[in-house]
Amino acid sequence: MKSKLPERLKEVRTEAGISQAKLADKLNVSNSFIAEIEMDRSSVSTELLIALSEFFNVSSDYLLGLSDKKS
Repeated sequence: MKSKLPERLKEVRTEAGISQAKLADKLNVSNSFIAEIEMDRSSVSTELLIALSEFFNVSSDYLLGLSDKKS
């Protein structure tokens, strides 16, 4: 099963009007790492998934594509 995280992350990031660089800075990761996640070339740790969920105020299930409810 293909992960929905790349498309969901890009969706919530663009809806929030935040660039990959700004998100990377807020989460203390590299800009290229955020780009790699969005291109489905890198996976995320549990800790980063939680940080993304908290930052965008959405559930981790939403980011992973397990639910269509954002919260």
